[in-house]
Amino acid sequence: MAYSTKPVLQVYEVFERVTKAKTKKERVEVLKSNESWALKDVIRGIFDDRVQWNLPPGEPPYTPSTPDSYPRSLLKQNTEFKYFVKGIQVGDSLPTFKRESIFLGMLETVHPEDAKILVSMINKKNPVKGLTKSVIKEAFPSLIPES
Repeated sequence: MAYSTKPVLQVYEVFERVTKAKTKKERVEVLKSNESWALKDVIRGIFDDRVQWNLPPGEPPYTPSTPDSYPRSLLKQNTEFKYFVKGIQVGDSLPTFKRESIFLGMLETVHPEDAKILVSMINKKNPVKGLTKSVIKEAFPSLIPES
């Protein structure tokens, strides 16, 4: 069995490539060729109206990590989203301060560009030029339901 040697891009790197893509077809290909659970979770968090965040809106006070030294990857940290989504029992049962503390810890330990994306996500703001529901639907047909 052959294993891929293609490096796995961080979410912010995929979004940078989407922004640089000149056509819808190129954007779709960037998303498809860099598919990860974290990427799809972030996209769903931004665009899926069913996903509501159990965090205060706005810019939280945090100190970003440095671009050359971040201890955690959003590619693994996305599993903690369960603490922040309204309606998921594990997160709803946490005290507010604990839920917000987990989120701040995530922001401070992932790449600073991924932290900015997370802040945009909880505010339901699309941080990526050229990333539209149409592009997402073509890349990941069942990711976001029709509204």
